[in-house]
Amino acid sequence: MSLNRSILLLLPLLGAAPASAQTTVTGQPATGGASSATSGGQNAVTRPNTDHAHDDRPAATGTGTNVKLERGANSFTEGEVRRRLERAGYHEVKDLKKDGDGIWHASAMVHGKAASIGLDFKGNVAVQ
Repeated sequence: MSLNRSILLLLPLLGAAPASAQTTVTGQPATGGASSATSGGQNAVTRPNTDHAHDDRPAATGTGTNVKLERGANSFTEGEVRRRLERAGYHEVKDLKKDGDGIWHASAMVHGKAASIGLDFKGNVAVQ
């Protein structure tokens, strides 16, 4: 069988293969007739994926003093948080700790000044 014929036979099979998607569940599914808006289940489909930020942009979805950090189950490791803060422009990150609300807190330097910063489960970074 020729190579061209083999490729033509395989193309329909590749097109029929199921697509693979990666999801991050952050809420609970709605139960008992409740809507996903009140159960938090909708967060699973609206949470931005900030795991693979580009090197020319900050890893955080929001950086600054006007960002409100959100409470939630935070699955970022200390190393991931440190990298995100550095990509957002913060250096010399110290005293990195996660509080009971799932928000990481640290002290760092930005533009030559000391700052207290936080990072929430969505990847938002804010000066506190």
